[in-house]
Amino acid sequence: MRFTYCPHCGTKLVLKEIGDEGLIPFCEQCSIPLWDSFTTCIICAVTNEKREVALLRQGYVSTAGYVCVAGVMKPGEAAEEAAVREVGEELGLSVVKLTYIKSYPYDKKEMLMLGYHAEVKKEEFRLSGEVDAAEWVPFEGALEKLREGSIAWQLVKTVISG
Repeated sequence: MRFTYCPHCGTKLVLKEIGDEGLIPFCEQCSIPLWDSFTTCIICAVTNEKREVALLRQGYVSTAGYVCVAGVMKPGEAAEEAAVREVGEELGLSVVKLTYIKSYPYDKKEMLMLGYHAEVKKEEFRLSGEVDAAEWVPFEGALEKLREGSIAWQLVKTVISG
């Protein structure tokens, strides 16, 4: 989110030099800088003991391709808690082991995606209403089902590469 007006008092912001940060939107009324902000989200490559990855179809994300489990962190929630919660909500599975992989800036939607490898026992999916379909895909065929270069593709590539 890029601020033009102060969210506290409504005053139009000015640009002010803030230390090493450069010109930052600043509210002269409240005397506070308002850095551009982003939504923090998690994304998980969910795998099982049979070397398969869970790939989802969600019409509101993409009508053409597959995606990984992802979601927005709630206020006061740790990233790890969000990852476990989202795997449970979207697929109905319990995470056995969770490993942080890396962060992925997603400028198009002003998000920071925190990437995880979520290991689960292979079970039938119990999908939430926001997931149209999901399937277990062998590691060898997973990348071709994802949009090359996408955050999901990068994450799955890292996980299946070991």
